[in-house]
Amino acid sequence: MFQAGIRLERRDIVARFLRSGRSGFYLAVLEEGQLAAGDSIELIPREDQEITVADVASLSDGNAYNQDLLRRVSNLSLLPSSLREHFRSRLMEK
Repeated sequence: MFQAGIRLERRDIVARFLRSGRSGFYLAVLEEGQLAAGDSIELIPREDQEITVADVASLSDGNAYNQDLLRRVSNLSLLPSSLREHFRSRLMEK
């Protein structure tokens, strides 16, 4: 997304993307190869945390203080460690 902002020469592209609420979905490529129309895609079971891309995106704006969601997202192993640390840093100590 940051690269899109650079390519489009729009510094606000990430904020606009998140505000739109249409974050879509993301796929991880486990093995490089060719994919063509009609090929099947296997859905690998997710962690049992029921956290959506929209949940994670919401933490950057309207849901920024949802401590429960921050805690769950900061433990989500599917996210890069730098992003997990970012969310952990926003947790309030109890």
